Amino acid sequence: MERCDFVNDRLRLIQQTDGLTFGTDALLLAGYISGKYGRGCEFGSGSGIISMLLLTREKIKETVVLEVQEEYAVLSRRNAELNGLDGRMQVVHSDIREYRGEGEFDIIYTNPPYMKTSAGKSNALEKKNIARHEVCGDIYDFCEAARKMLKYGGCFAAVYRTDRLIDIIDAMRKNKIEPKRITFVHADTESEPSMALIEGKAGGKCGLTVTRPLIIYTDKSHKSYGEDMNYIMENGSFPSAYKR
Repeated sequence: MERCDFVNDRLRLIQQTDGLTFGTDALLLAGYISGKYGRGCEFGSGSGIISMLLLTREKIKETVVLEVQEEYAVLSRRNAELNGLDGRMQVVHSDIREYRGEGEFDIIYTNPPYMKTSAGKSNALEKKNIARHEVCGDIYDFCEAARKMLKYGGCFAAVYRTDRLIDIIDAMRKNKIEPKRITFVHADTESEPSMALIEGKAGGKCGLTVTRPLIIYTDKSHKSYGEDMNYIMENGSFPSAYKR
């Protein structure tokens, strides 16, 4: 029930064919994070791909990966070892609400569960249900944990559904993480945004930049990437126009 894929010329990725696989949201979040950080932390790893992309692109020196599902914690650890990153990527099987790492991190990044437990159709596979629904903590829990673990001035970065955007902004501000940059992502020029990339600063002052939108495809058949998306695919980062 596994396969091994080449993500790029440096990374191989073991994925579970019956689990959550590497998608656009993970790729975009890794590209959205700019600058260089010392110690990072990922909330919920899945396969570990976001952390591995950040490490190989030298955006972070080292990271702690917190994964509540033991099966995915084991998978992340195997992927780190496969790519020679186990010395820089510590995988911990832990609920983010229980981990103790007060003021430890320069950046926390996450692709969190985006559906309330009462919303949507539950998946027959419990591991998919936990990854998609707020079974092990909602966005307020994620932001509260980030507040405790971030250094003052540290960065919080996330990818989230636009219909829950108010919730994540509210959760960030209630935990003294000030939203500083948002980018809306559209499948094509005629589609409403399907996700938002958001970045905040622990203890930051008010001042939000809404960048130009990212249009993934230039055509409705979704066969041709837009110029900015091609840049992200080739460089692993967003063009400078998206950065503060």
